[in-house]
Amino acid sequence: MSLATTAFRKFKSFNVIVNPQKLFYDPSWLVLGVNNICNLHCKMCDVGTKSNDTNFAVNLVGTHPLHMPLELITTIFDQAARYFPKTKMGYAFTEPLVYTHLIESLEYAKHKNLFTSVTTNALNLSKFASDLCKANLNEIMISLDGPEEIHNFIRGHKSSFQRAISGIEALMEHKNRPDISVFCVITEWNTAHLKTFVDFFRKFPLKQLGFMHTVYTTEPIVVHHNKQWGNLYPATVSNIAETDISKTNLEELWGQIQSIKNDTYPFPVTFSPEVKSKEELYKFYKQPELLIGKRCNDAFSTIMIKSDGSVIPAHGRCYNLTAGNLYKNSLPEIWNSEILGKFRKDLMSVGGLMPACSRCCSAF
Repeated sequence: MSLATTAFRKFKSFNVIVNPQKLFYDPSWLVLGVNNICNLHCKMCDVGTKSNDTNFAVNLVGTHPLHMPLELITTIFDQAARYFPKTKMGYAFTEPLVYTHLIESLEYAKHKNLFTSVTTNALNLSKFASDLCKANLNEIMISLDGPEEIHNFIRGHKSSFQRAISGIEALMEHKNRPDISVFCVITEWNTAHLKTFVDFFRKFPLKQLGFMHTVYTTEPIVVHHNKQWGNLYPATVSNIAETDISKTNLEELWGQIQSIKNDTYPFPVTFSPEVKSKEELYKFYKQPELLIGKRCNDAFSTIMIKSDGSVIPAHGRCYNLTAGNLYKNSLPEIWNSEILGKFRKDLMSVGGLMPACSRCCSAF
């Protein structure tokens, strides 16, 4: 890490601690909620289980129009290029590869010299692989949940794994392909298959393979949170409609983690969070009231823009707090808006995490 990078990180940390209401640096990411539809039915996702009243589902599929208008996303890119030229554009929700204006907007971002990233279930990747490469997509993050049979069961689609792999192989045919990473959510259904999953990808040119421990919010956590923050930042349960956290085989999971850690791969293999002991693993799954992490990272580095132009802190898992709208406000105005400033200050006033943040990936 260069001295300049180290100094900048120290500056950002100082800014967050001393004056969280006014950030004197640009966001790292603009997360783009480019559409409000998904083509799979994931068992660990509020959208897939049609739990439409949760914060997560509302943030992902609760706005109109169904697809972000082309004039809105080009306005975002115009402003980003003008005010935040080093900020990354993340096509993330709900499923970018069904977004009507995907390729056209990526080409426009390329014209503006912006960094672009797509997070996808890759069901339609084969169809778009060539065009994504031509549009100079910088990176693609593919969400898979285990080996073929396990993944297809979790995603509710009999050939979703096969189609994703075909899409990755289609990308590999291009020299100017984006960086490819694969991410897997750990659930009760795949704990016995994580090592097999990593081994499958040994010969793929991945930038990274990452495992994410289940992100969830239980009813007791919601009640505790809302007693203190319900009037400002109401919480809801999340990702527990079909997932039973108590059924996660933690002994099996710990064994798989150790097996992976003791092996070597041609790409980094990471876990979020990186639990260092069996005791920490049990804490994550059995004691959700105990905070993991020091503070929310994304509230101080990221904003998410929905298809209607409204903006929330961090990304889809955050509180449904509207901080502005791109049809009325500029990106710099929203980034340091009074609403976001108060939210960041309130976060820091309780040490960086509120009760309902206890198992959010932004804390890790």
